[in-house]
Amino acid sequence: MSELTHFDSEGNAIMVDVSEKPVTTRIAVATGKIYVCQEIFERIQRHEIAKGDVLGVARLAGIMATKRTSELIPLCHPLPLTKCEVNFELKEAESALYYIEATCLVKTDGKTGVEMEALTGVQIALLTIYDMCKAIDKSMLITDVHLVSKSGGKSGDFRWK
Repeated sequence: MSELTHFDSEGNAIMVDVSEKPVTTRIAVATGKIYVCQEIFERIQRHEIAKGDVLGVARLAGIMATKRTSELIPLCHPLPLTKCEVNFELKEAESALYYIEATCLVKTDGKTGVEMEALTGVQIALLTIYDMCKAIDKSMLITDVHLVSKSGGKSGDFRWK
């Protein structure tokens, strides 16, 4: 394991100095799921949720969140993102379980990675689905949020096993 870089020699939290790092293309992909009841699942498919296009609004919320990550997570650097995609797959699992899988891809040319932006985008997209559907059923479950892959930078490439 490498050293934790967000602390100085006295244990104080610091923003990492990236000024000497080279600019490289950085890409990160994160994913997560929200389990919903059959009624929510079917109403989203049919575009029958009273608040509007659930996945369209969640997509925009996820994109907006990636751009505001440094305002939400104290030690993140503000980054000029060059690409962001948020996509959804509606899936029926075994035992009549229904879920929506969100995936967020973020890209930049910079001195630090975009993993936190991708993870933030997924979380906010899933929370938006919850918000838009909670009048129907509050027992939705957000789970399995994780980094799928990242490329670029000194630490090299990563892929979830």
